[in-house]
Formats: sequence, C-alpha cells, structure tokens
Amino acid sequence: MPSKSTRLRLAGALTAALVAAGLAAPAAQAAPAHARQPTLADLAQRHGRYFGSATDNPELTDTAYTKILGSEFDMITPGNGMKWYATEPQQGVFDWTNGDQIVNLARKNHQKVRAHTLVWHSQLPGWLTSRQWTASELRAVLKKHITTEVRHYRGKVYSWDVVNEAFNEDGSYRESLWYKTLGPGYIADALRWAHQADPHAKLYLNDYNIEAVGPKSDAYYALVQDLRAQGVPLDGIGFQTHLALQYGYPTTLEDNLRRFSRLGLDTALTEVDVRMQLPATEEKLAEQANWYRDLTKACLAVRRCVGETIWDYTDKYSWIPAVFPGEGAALPWDERLGPKPAYQALREALR
Repeated sequence: MPSKSTRLRLAGALTAALVAAGLAAPAAQAAPAHARQPTLADLAQRHGRYFGSATDNPELTDTAYTKILGSEFDMITPGNGMKWYATEPQQGVFDWTNGDQIVNLARKNHQKVRAHTLVWHSQLPGWLTSRQWTASELRAVLKKHITTEVRHYRGKVYSWDVVNEAFNEDGSYRESLWYKTLGPGYIADALRWAHQADPHAKLYLNDYNIEAVGPKSDAYYALVQDLRAQGVPLDGIGFQTHLALQYGYPTTLEDNLRRFSRLGLDTALTEVDVRMQLPATEEKLAEQANWYRDLTKACLAVRRCVGETIWDYTDKYSWIPAVFPGEGAALPWDERLGPKPAYQALREALR
C-alpha cells in the first residue's frame, strides 16, 4: 500500500486534473457548510446606512433577546434610560446607571448609540413638574441638565434627540413646561448647549406624525429654516414613524425626507413600528410587511436619510399594547422572537 504522503499527492493530482477538466470546483470556491446570512445591519451598511433597534434595561436579562439585539443591529437607542426622570430624579442629583448599561452593552457589541432624549414634555421628575418656575430659573435648570448629561456621554454616542415632540398636530407649538415658561427659543438654546457640551455628536429634532407632508411637518420645515438662518447647530430631523395600518400609509414620506435633505439636514427613521388592530391575520401581517418594505425603500432613495431604527425589535417588549389597548403585533419579530413577514420584507428592501 502506498504511504500516506504518497496517497495525499495522488489525491491532489487527481483533484487538479478534474478541476482542469471542468469536472470539479476548486476548493476555494466551495460554499462553507454554515455560511452566516448577512444581518439587517450588514445589508444596510452596503447602502451606507445603519439599521438599529431601541432597547430598555428590564429586558437586558433576557439572553435570547440580547443575542439577537447584539448581532442583528449596529445602532441602539435607549428607550427610557436617558430620559429626565431616570437621569436627574432629584434636582442636581444625576444617575447614569440605566444609560451607562446600554452604552456599555453597545460598546461590547461594536454598536453605536442614538441617545434619547434631552428635552421632552413627558416622563419628567416630580420635582420639575410640581412647582412654578420663573423663566430665568427654568432656563438655568434646563441648561445644567443638558450640559451635564451630554458631557457625561461625550464621545460615547453618535447622536442626540435634543428636543422631542415640540409641535401639535396642527403645527402649533406644544404647550409644554418649556414652551409656556421659556417660549419657542428654548429649542435653539437646547441645541446650542448640547453642541457646546459635545461638538461631535449629531443633533436631532424628533417627532411623530411628521412622516407625511402636512401641518406638523411643515412646522418643522419652517423651524429648521429659522434655526439655520440663525446659525443654530442642527444636524438632522428624526421621523419617529409610529404607523398604524388603520390610518393608511404616509405616501409622501419620500418627498418629505427629500425636502428636509435639501435644507442640508440628515434625516432618519428613528422609532419605527407598524401596529394593527388585533388579532393579527395573515392579510394584516402581509400589509405590514409591505409598509416596512416601502418605508425602508423611501429612506434608501434619499441620500441623506442615514438609517432606520425600529422601536425595539420584538412584540415581546413593544410599548404598543399598554398604550393602545386592542392593538399590537407592531414589530418584525413576534413575541417568541421569531421573524415575521416584516423581517423578510426588510431584508428584501435592503438587498
């Protein structure tokens, strides 16, 4: 019997002859047995975009959940951990526990962070909402909060949603604590203070129901023009994109993204979900998938639409059922962390 080395040489020669004859593929061309399919983030990166998910601290003990969170996405948004009630629960007393946990997790997974949010009318601590403030008092409180939080996360986050939900549906200013006490100038001040605290973070205004051209998005368009004329630092507009099948798809989304881009701004789909009236049916899930496909294509069609973030990725941790009773099934993964038709639609849109 030939020696082992001789047998290996003979086998190699036979393989080479078969390759030369076109009867076998070179070993380098053979597909690996367990090739990893590209993630949503991988597919988005081919277009120069990111694909992200929101998350929240309570669910980070769910290891099956965090495995998908850490592998499928390249951008993370803290759902609640950076809001005012969590970060400054008592005046002048700051707590970074929840925000830091998510930033550290993102760093471990080589992900970036969209930080959310500095100025909002909701989820404010009692010490802030339970008393009357003079304009000078509240201005000092707001400046200290923004400066302290942005400095803490300086160099650790990609962007900030600086002001969240500043307008009503008719395009008028929301009568928030900030607007009633400080007037509309609080928006420009917040952006300036955030930029001073971290000149490298991207600064966004963020709102819902501004996906279509209409009074609310028109108000943001006029505000952006005014802010840019004043030289106020602003990098982008976040379209939250909380959609519901029963209200119809925002068919002017792409046009709206494009007109903000023409003002020199980035845009992003920042809190995407597509809810439905329960129970979910095959027909509703198919329509939902089409919506996810279409809104992703709209972002890809506009050069300065930089990415898309879904508002958590699984129905298991969706905020929808608690806020909209009888509605849900809004996300691309179901409550058992299984992919739905919407997930395949996202992959198809990004290919």
